[in-house]
Amino acid sequence: MAGQAKNSDDGSTRLSSVANAILLMKTFSDERSEMGISALAERLGLAKSTVHRLASTLVEAGMLEQNKETGKYRLGLAVFELGSLVRRKIDISFEAKPWLMTLREQTGETVDLSILDHGGVVCVNFLESQKVNRISSGIGLRKPVHCTAEGKAMIAFQPAAAIERIISAGLEQRTPRTMVDAATLQEELAKIRTRGYATDDEEYEIGVRSIAAPIRDDSGNSVAAVGVTGPTQRLTKSRLLALAGNVNEAAKAISLRLGDRSRIF
Repeated sequence: MAGQAKNSDDGSTRLSSVANAILLMKTFSDERSEMGISALAERLGLAKSTVHRLASTLVEAGMLEQNKETGKYRLGLAVFELGSLVRRKIDISFEAKPWLMTLREQTGETVDLSILDHGGVVCVNFLESQKVNRISSGIGLRKPVHCTAEGKAMIAFQPAAAIERIISAGLEQRTPRTMVDAATLQEELAKIRTRGYATDDEEYEIGVRSIAAPIRDDSGNSVAAVGVTGPTQRLTKSRLLALAGNVNEAAKAISLRLGDRSRIF
């Protein structure tokens, strides 16, 4: 069998239904791209009525499709879309690495590649500065959107509704310099849209400054950001702004690799 599914008549055990639905989708393979209720029930060890309910729910969600001619089921487009999302994030990290290396050589500071995820900024790749006094990062590290250069660089180019969701979720005050007023943040985002890059002037952590620019995909959507971070002793405000050209150049180059043509002059 593909896996021992959980079978329960207790309506309160919703997690069992979720687990069974996941096992059902994982039953499909290249060799078994389409299966009927009987075959699915046999492989999962579930009653046909239970499998039918699960399949119907997954069809409504777009996770499964039903072949009208045979009545059999196959994975739906929603699964493909989710898989493409994951692949796109992996591709961004791969395509960005040469430019991250170049940017570190140009600036001497820690550089990172981040994405938006569930209202936060998540680092998916980084190269640490080789200086003794440096700012470290880490893959998987999650930070707030409103007080990081990478977060502001990405959210500034998102639809208004997405920006409003970030603001409505609350603007945590990380340091005395954090923007916690919605109007002030909106003004800052408008400036970012004009100049094309964002800065973090000790808004997330005292003693740390950063600058970042958005990366766009082949649809022109802001899907990631490339940033440079360093201690305030080296990254003075003037030095930070002097790096804008390097950061924008890296963001543009990575965007071009992803198929973006919106910034070709």
